[in-house]
Amino acid sequence: MNPEPPGHFADADGVRYHYLDLGTGSPTVFLHGGGPGCTAWSDFGPVAPLFAADRRCLLVDILQYGKSDKCVISGPMWDFHAARTVALLDALGIDRADFVCNSWGGTIALNLAARYPDRARALVVTGSMPVHHGPLAPLPERGRRGRNARDAYYGGEGPSLAKMRELMARLEWYDPDAIPEFTVRLRYEQSLDPGERALAGASDQPRGEWQDLTEQLGRITAPVLFAWGMYDAFLTPDYPLMLARMIERGQLYVMDRAGHHPQEERPYDFYSLVTGFLDQRHG
Repeated sequence: MNPEPPGHFADADGVRYHYLDLGTGSPTVFLHGGGPGCTAWSDFGPVAPLFAADRRCLLVDILQYGKSDKCVISGPMWDFHAARTVALLDALGIDRADFVCNSWGGTIALNLAARYPDRARALVVTGSMPVHHGPLAPLPERGRRGRNARDAYYGGEGPSLAKMRELMARLEWYDPDAIPEFTVRLRYEQSLDPGERALAGASDQPRGEWQDLTEQLGRITAPVLFAWGMYDAFLTPDYPLMLARMIERGQLYVMDRAGHHPQEERPYDFYSLVTGFLDQRHG
């Protein structure tokens, strides 16, 4: 993966976002996951140049991550993120966009599509956990796995390259031997950001109130592709199948030899799948 290109900043409803702006064409917003040290470039850097050949790719550091504001969120967390993401679209002069998202970013985009249906054309969601009820919802221990991993990473003697590599191998990648050292170091160095460390160690709820989006999913009218890794450590493929059936135009693709970050593990296959899905509806 190449070094991160120069980025931009935009003010949106009282917060400041950092984003990368690559390529030209149909606007496509990439929202990354919530693991320690995650940024838009760490999660989508391997695949974004492929999309940028014929799309305008906006790789956004979600709030509390990367170079975006480390603001404290009060109230329902996914409502806060969705509203500010729409404000970012307004600041950039974008009426509607496609969304390609991983984990936390996918939950943000699903809530945005439900609450602001005129702003989302189509969504691709990987490894997200928007629903906590129903027969296929994650067991409590799986639902806490990300939070426990963050606590363990920042706890004890604090972050290290070895702990970051172990976290990615255990929870995010199918093949631990394929994890690039560049990505491990990129995530580790970002995890040392004072703002991120303060949020990780806060005793209150700086990330806002957790929301279940069961009701919101039924309101989504945009087409949604759940692109899942067969070996996702958080949620097995029966869970996104449930999600796809809760959405009017939902569908599921399960990728073999992939875990929680298929866009990094298999970027060319991920690009082909996602481009085919988006172009089918907008081409």
